[in-house]
Amino acid sequence: MSHNTYGHLYRVTSWGESHGPAIGCVVDGTPPGIRFSEAGIQSFLDKRRPGQSRFTTQRQEPDAVRILSGVMPGEVEGELISTGTPIAMEIQNVDQRSKDYSDIARRYRPGHADIAYDMKYGVRDYRGGGRSSARETATRVAAGALARLIVPGLKIRGALVRIGEIEIDRSRWDDAAIDANAFFCPDAETALLWEDYLDAIRKRGSSVGAVVEITATGVPAGLGAPVYAKLDQDIASNLMSINAVKGVEIGDGFASAMLSGEENADEIRIGADGKPEFLSNHAGGILGGISTGQPITARFAVKPTSSILTPKRSIDAAGQEVDVMTKGRHDPCVGIRAVPIGEAMVACAIADHYLRHRGQTGRG
Repeated sequence: MSHNTYGHLYRVTSWGESHGPAIGCVVDGTPPGIRFSEAGIQSFLDKRRPGQSRFTTQRQEPDAVRILSGVMPGEVEGELISTGTPIAMEIQNVDQRSKDYSDIARRYRPGHADIAYDMKYGVRDYRGGGRSSARETATRVAAGALARLIVPGLKIRGALVRIGEIEIDRSRWDDAAIDANAFFCPDAETALLWEDYLDAIRKRGSSVGAVVEITATGVPAGLGAPVYAKLDQDIASNLMSINAVKGVEIGDGFASAMLSGEENADEIRIGADGKPEFLSNHAGGILGGISTGQPITARFAVKPTSSILTPKRSIDAAGQEVDVMTKGRHDPCVGIRAVPIGEAMVACAIADHYLRHRGQTGRG
């Protein structure tokens, strides 16, 4: 299986399977002299870690990261300094239950990648989905934690803005609320509604989709290039590569199709500091594939988990028609844990373009 690498100058290759001994990644292109710690990387992994509430899979994985290469000790305890060589990171799998998947070893789950993998490769790892499992995304979060340190002043914040039929009230948006509930929800009132809503879905063994919004601030103007290296192109590609994602939009996205030219135009004036100042941000901080210095906003839609208890019609590897019901531990809404993954993938895209911009223009 090829195509396990993303990025150009900040280049990440992930490895490992859901039910193998470990997963990990190799990050090539981190500039020398970046100071960080395993604990700092771990803090982001802890946001994605399963089993933290009744609304996510109860697989108990500590997701403890171990850095294997590309660093030397810093001046204080726990500090690491990048040397400019590839940084390898490993996360062990400790709570696999492969027997949960024995019933679907030869049966294809509707809506899952099972049948597509078999069509392409002639073999598939039915134990948790192998490489198609969201377990792999822990490596992305580790790479994204490192990527955030490359761009000075970069801040990235993700939030869940819709679960199934229930959307947040943006007039109640509160960044402080995001870390105060199990959903990364910026609207505390909606988070309470989601509790009852997801409890009902979880109890009937079903699942539901979600929409995640990512905002990046502190992004310098000038990142990205016209035509085939647009910043929004690579952000969209990174987000679309996340398991179960079926749609991505930048800025107003699909809603911009309903605006007039007058409404959509982000008008410009000179600010008090003598620099250009945009009066709105329908473009989501990117024009012509190049960052404007405004906040970058992206949203992505996550489909419902395909592994559900409700029997669904399918076929098996022998071509026999069967009904499939998936046992095991699954997220009733994978969109919840997709929030830190989305943050990481946006961070990796921005870090990559920052290094490319610096290499082409000599400016950071």
